[in-house]
Amino acid sequence: MNAPAPASAWVLERDCAETGLDPEDIRREMLRRIGEMRASIARGLASRAPSITGMVGWNAQGLWEAPDVLNAPLIRRVQAYAMAVNEENARMGRIVAAPTAGSAGTIPGALIGVADHLGIRDERLVDPMILAAGVGKAISRRMFISGAAGGCQAEIGSSAAMAAAAVVELLGGTPRAAVQAASIALMNTIGLVCDPVGGYVEVPCVSRNAFYAVHAVSAAQLALAQLESFIPPDEVLGAMASVGRMMPAALRETAEGGLAQTPTGLAVTARMEGREPEGPGGPGGMVELPMA
Repeated sequence: MNAPAPASAWVLERDCAETGLDPEDIRREMLRRIGEMRASIARGLASRAPSITGMVGWNAQGLWEAPDVLNAPLIRRVQAYAMAVNEENARMGRIVAAPTAGSAGTIPGALIGVADHLGIRDERLVDPMILAAGVGKAISRRMFISGAAGGCQAEIGSSAAMAAAAVVELLGGTPRAAVQAASIALMNTIGLVCDPVGGYVEVPCVSRNAFYAVHAVSAAQLALAQLESFIPPDEVLGAMASVGRMMPAALRETAEGGLAQTPTGLAVTARMEGREPEGPGGPGGMVELPMA
């Protein structure tokens, strides 16, 4: 990518040329969306109300209020912010799909989490968000961004790549470093399946956003240290698209495989549908592990 620094300026210029929109209008809209993200974080952290299925709803607040036993405030903030957004989504609250509702917590978790950790104001997040949008657009033109089309690798992988590039720009990284961060985030997501319990975007989706928000920050840190993906970014995208096409339908948001088909997953689904579970569903139903 031979884009001038910052990379967001190149993205904004090309987007305005394609759409005819005024750059200041785009900036104002992006700042508004950052505000919506921040509002969903605040609501999520303040609530323990259960989701529509009752599977999630208390995780973000529980982490946010728990002792920081690792003394790692950035990790805790990033994870809590990400889960707050996704639990708001699970309650049918207002969120910003980035790029999807199921992966909506990754960008605010990583970008706003890092900004708050470092005391950076929202106005400085506008350009990184523009770059994130550009990365998402580039990915969508080469492959899919939905779990139904390519597994969770396409959905959370895309959001992690977008977030990683945004964090790099926020911290003064070069366009090359931003692209490398996105590539590192993607290549380490390849093969991730989409297996929501009951078909609802709750389990494992809420905690998965927490993990991949941290994943995005890790990718950014590597790229800012001038570490690069051995496989070129375009080839990483091609590999992920190829894996998505090979992935069976049971692992692409149908709830017909993975965690959705565990005894616990099936029992929860039956109860949500008003049916009696067919078997002994419960934690540890698939594998018995020694506890001592």
